[in-house]
Amino acid sequence: MNEEITLQADLWYRLAERKAARYFTSLYEQVKEKTYVPVLTNDFQLWKKSHMGRYSLLSFFSQAIGKPDSRDYHSYIRWLNHTGKLDGFLDRSISYIYMRDLGKSLNAPATQNRIQRVVADVKRYLIRSLAANGGAEPEFMSLAGLYRWARKEGIETAIIWVIDKLNAVSSHIPKEMNSEHSLRKLIKIITGVVLHVIEEMGDHTSPAERAHRLDEAIRLGYSYGLTYPFIDDLLDSPVLSVREKEQYGRMIRTALLTGTVPEPGKLAGPNKELIRYVHTELRDAYAYIKRHQQPETQRLFFEQSYIFFHAQDMDRTKELSNPDYTNEELYVPIILKSAFSRLIVRSVIHAPADEGFDERTFYYGIYNQLADDFADMFEDMKAGAVTPFTYYLTYGGQRPDLINPFELYWAVISHLIHNVYDSDAKTREVILDRAINGLKRCRQRVGVETYNEIIGAFASGIPEFNRLVQQMVRRADDVNFFDKLLRDQMVTVLKNDRREKQQFLDTVKTVRQQINSLLLIPKQDGIPPMKEAMIDSANYSLEGGGKRLRPILAWVMGVDEYGLQAAAIAPLLRSLEYMHTASLIFDDLPSQDNASVRRGRPTLHEVHDSATAELTGLFLIQKAIEEQASLDGFDPKVVMALMQYSSQRAGDMCAGQAMDLQSKGKVLTLEQLNSICFYKTGIAFEASLVMPAILAKAEAAEIAGLTKFAYHTGIAFQIKDDLLDAEGDLHVLGKPAGIDIENNTSTFVTVLGREGAKKEMWEHYSLAMKELKKLPRNPVFLKHLLTYIISRDY
Repeated sequence: MNEEITLQADLWYRLAERKAARYFTSLYEQVKEKTYVPVLTNDFQLWKKSHMGRYSLLSFFSQAIGKPDSRDYHSYIRWLNHTGKLDGFLDRSISYIYMRDLGKSLNAPATQNRIQRVVADVKRYLIRSLAANGGAEPEFMSLAGLYRWARKEGIETAIIWVIDKLNAVSSHIPKEMNSEHSLRKLIKIITGVVLHVIEEMGDHTSPAERAHRLDEAIRLGYSYGLTYPFIDDLLDSPVLSVREKEQYGRMIRTALLTGTVPEPGKLAGPNKELIRYVHTELRDAYAYIKRHQQPETQRLFFEQSYIFFHAQDMDRTKELSNPDYTNEELYVPIILKSAFSRLIVRSVIHAPADEGFDERTFYYGIYNQLADDFADMFEDMKAGAVTPFTYYLTYGGQRPDLINPFELYWAVISHLIHNVYDSDAKTREVILDRAINGLKRCRQRVGVETYNEIIGAFASGIPEFNRLVQQMVRRADDVNFFDKLLRDQMVTVLKNDRREKQQFLDTVKTVRQQINSLLLIPKQDGIPPMKEAMIDSANYSLEGGGKRLRPILAWVMGVDEYGLQAAAIAPLLRSLEYMHTASLIFDDLPSQDNASVRRGRPTLHEVHDSATAELTGLFLIQKAIEEQASLDGFDPKVVMALMQYSSQRAGDMCAGQAMDLQSKGKVLTLEQLNSICFYKTGIAFEASLVMPAILAKAEAAEIAGLTKFAYHTGIAFQIKDDLLDAEGDLHVLGKPAGIDIENNTSTFVTVLGREGAKKEMWEHYSLAMKELKKLPRNPVFLKHLLTYIISRDY
């Protein structure tokens, strides 16, 4: 590496280090002289007036109407609204975000006006969302809700892109890392970058420019945020070996100093696929950020990024077994990494220089970092990580020179309120709210006894001040924050989603195995040789595998939702797969789609001939009818109704295929495409949902809802098939890609283009989710089926 570049980087870091050291020295003086104690004691006395003076009355009122746990998102928001506390809750929450994430000063009139407008907008949204969404996950945390917002802003392409990226990141996070934590931080960074861009734009930006800048912000946010799971978290985890971490660290450092990400070189070992994926993602992310830098911000971006990474690296390499770290070695890197992680954002979005933002953010960072380190103390101790709190717990009794991080935390708060924010009353209110809230959450999480032990270990040097603080922790009300509520809810949603997704996959795997064991047609003794050959041909097609989505769907609805016996509906499951396989045999014929490969094997007419394939398809249709007629244990009238419905829908599917064949070589409208693909694909999904409902004698309204859900699901499925045909791989798909183009067939991709087809797919996904919420049963399986349909790669 060029020596001049290295020297320049060292200079960047030394200059920043000196500033951080001066800040630390001023904090150290406050701790040593205890000058922060009388100042904050006075602040708390002022603060108590709004939190304790009316405590008993409000407490009684809150209890009378049943105050819910703040971690219960919907109930807590509803309670805040009913008690008139929602405005104050949102005011301190939005104010805090403007301080922490946007680096604003709360005493600026323009900032206060903006905060009040945002509070009013958020309140309206929350009340509307509560009325519409009931007890489900928050609308903005659902994929459908996110897409609807994107459509409103005209940034559908960016949201589709980032959802695909987040799914890929999630699937590549090793089990040794906390998947929910990593994803939450990545999403938080993306949101923070978007907030910065929205604030920079103001209210007079044209819709087209706003869409362009939001699109860019989402991609920049992902590109920067990716460093958290795949640099910070990955290097902190035990996933990589010591040698791999050294190589990885050198690669990051080289990229920041040279502006080019080096190739990873020859990879070996169990992590080679992970490293290859991470390298590709980080390289592309780095190139995207660099490409969108302005000349005047590019040097600043590299400088800030290097300082951030180097401070992280210095902090990360500390070992808890080393008893000799100085206070400066413990705190200066923390000041730098916590400050520069937020300073980078403005250079990432190439925002104009703002000295006020830079100064406030530089001093503010360690406040959040110390609060996080206090909250994560036990996890960090277990992992052997060096933080001010773990190090003081380990060596504080042996080394009187060590600074107590709990005292330093309060010194930071005093410095922020009076030296950075000029003793502003609103700032004092928000910062002290946040500090007490953090302690209350810790007390709730670890229990009163453990909490008191922790506080006893850290507050021995400030007994009177600590008694005042702990009085606030026990009695103070109205100190909760929206971002904490969202954090808890997001972690819950991510955990539930992962658990439900695994249940979905387990169900699919288990039921598919059961269905596969039911499908093969047995040969009866004494049957004619030609019929035996027909059964062999049918079984060849059935043995080819396949997703078995239709019978799986019918099994889940029949057994899990309607309580039917699995053995009793086995004939229905067979009939659905026989009908589907027959339709594929006909589709593949030379007279129709002329496909040579299906389900990873030669198509039936390739193995035999077209006549055999046609007869086998007819044979399977007759077998499907035979299976439906053998549904024992159900009301014969119900079985007859099911068979009548099945026959009608089979006829509709034939009409759909005829429409498809007649459309070859023609440019279709979107309406025509929707009609064809519903008849070809949507009806099969509908039958899989409706036929178990018919057997269970479900209400007509429920069947109508299932039909609407199936309509949009079927179209979304077909659009994904068209996208896979345009860009898929034979080995993954099990059939050749590009066959629609060869056959001159109009598809969603040929009519709308790839981006347009993706938008249309997501539109139908959102509409299907909307119909799903209306269903009385609202099966979780169907939600994850929809997600699988649009994210599958075959």
